[in-house]
Formats: sequence, structure tokens, C-alpha cells
Amino acid sequence: MTDPLLAHATEYGRMYARSTSEQFSVPSITTVIGQQPHGLDGWFGYMGASSLAKDPLLADCLGSPAKIRQAVNRAAKAAETYRDEAAKRGDRVHNYCEQVALRALGRPHTMKETREALAANGEEAFAVRFDEWWELFGVEPIAPEITVWNKSVGYAGTLDLVARINGRICLIDYKTKGTTRDGTVKPLDDKVVMQLVAGMKAEESLVDAVAGEWESWKYGESPVLLAVAIGETEVRPVRANPEVLKHHWWKFCALRRVWELSADTISAGSALLPIAPPASAQVRTA
Repeated sequence: MTDPLLAHATEYGRMYARSTSEQFSVPSITTVIGQQPHGLDGWFGYMGASSLAKDPLLADCLGSPAKIRQAVNRAAKAAETYRDEAAKRGDRVHNYCEQVALRALGRPHTMKETREALAANGEEAFAVRFDEWWELFGVEPIAPEITVWNKSVGYAGTLDLVARINGRICLIDYKTKGTTRDGTVKPLDDKVVMQLVAGMKAEESLVDAVAGEWESWKYGESPVLLAVAIGETEVRPVRANPEVLKHHWWKFCALRRVWELSADTISAGSALLPIAPPASAQVRTA
């Protein structure tokens, strides 16, 4: 996936600037959604225990406290390693999907190279399934990887694809997913609706990142919001329920406020300060 030119990693999360010559000023859509708590303690524990149980060096560790500590350290990093590898895989799949759209638009692309990168990592099945879905749904791309901005609420983000499918404008977000034991793609999280509705509620879209040129958002009037789960065995698109969009939008706006308060708290300075004993206590000690 092409890294948006205007996105920056900051201590407040990912943020966007209005041009390549300006400072970042608003959080990304995913940073805002990230303010929602995640109950992953059980998953982290499972990943650590599973990694330790599968460690090929475990038998050699018995009787050696130092080696056992090394094995435990490897297990402790299992969740982080899995997350990082999944993120890299997601980037490779998203990059391929972007190149498919660019080719369809007659624009420069690196589809061959991105397909080879997937194959080199044993992931070409994702591309095969994606191609099948693209053809089956008759996707007509309009704007891949388009950066959008909302001044009223204060956020920005980059949408995976704006396309026309069966005559309807669709805002599309891709999610690379693993496969369940029964061979189906794993289900999507409901929070993807917040991501899609935030894109729909954009007010501007980027024209030129260097010049900082923006135009009014053209695709916010009742588009179909599609989340597309891309797996090795199938691609499963789901549509955001129009009846619940307002609730997810209100939740997103509330999380945007949480982000702002968190940023203000960080900027305010240290929350805890050292304190010396009272002067009277120092005199008594002397």
C-alpha cells in the first residue's frame, strides 16, 4: 500500500498535514478509532503460551534457568511478532489491490512486481481470490488510495478505493484476514463501519499533496459502504447497514474528542512529580 504523503507518525498517533510543506494537524481515522479499548489480554496470553509450547529449543532448556529465560522472552514477543508479520502481509495484499485498480484505470502500476512479492512470501492465493472477486463484481475503479479531510470534526484518512459497482458508487475498505478451520475467511470487526462512515463524512479530497490543493468531496452522498475481507480461500464483501450509520458516526465523533483530550493531557506535561520530605523533617534528621 502506498504510504500517504501527508501522513506522519507522531506521539499522538498517526496524523495528517494539509501539504508536504505544512505541519500535521489532525489525527487519522484509524488513530481516532484506536482510542476504543481492545480486550486482547487473553489473545496475548494464548500467543505467548502457544509459542512456548511450540519452541523447538524447549527440551534443551530444561535444567538451565538462563535458557528457560531466553525461551520465555521469545514467547513474550510472540504476539508482537505475529502482529508485525500480519501487518507486512496486509501491506503486500493492499499494495496488490491498489495496482489492480491503477492498471484498470490505465495509470502506471507495478502489478507484476506486487504479485511476485506475494508469491515470494507464499501469499499468492490472496491475489488469486481478489482477482476472482474483482471480476465477479465487475468493479469499475474511480479513485484508489484517495486521501480525504474533514475540517468540521478534525480528522483525515486515506480510503482504499472509490469504485462503481453495478451502477452504484462504493467506498471500499480492504481487510486482509486469515482463514478459519472450516476454510472460510475470518469475520470482520464491526468497527470497520466507523472507518467507512468517517470516509463518507469527509468534506474534501486531496488533489495535489505538494501544493496542498484540495477539492470538495464528491462521493459522500449515499454511497454503498463496503468492507472487503480478503483471504486465501475466498473474498467476502459485506455492506455497512445504512440503518446504523448514524450511531457509528456519533461514536467516531466521541472517540475524536477522547483523542483530543488525550493529546491535551500529553502536551500538558508530567502527571507525577517528585517530592522531597518537609523541611521540618530534614531539621529533625540533622
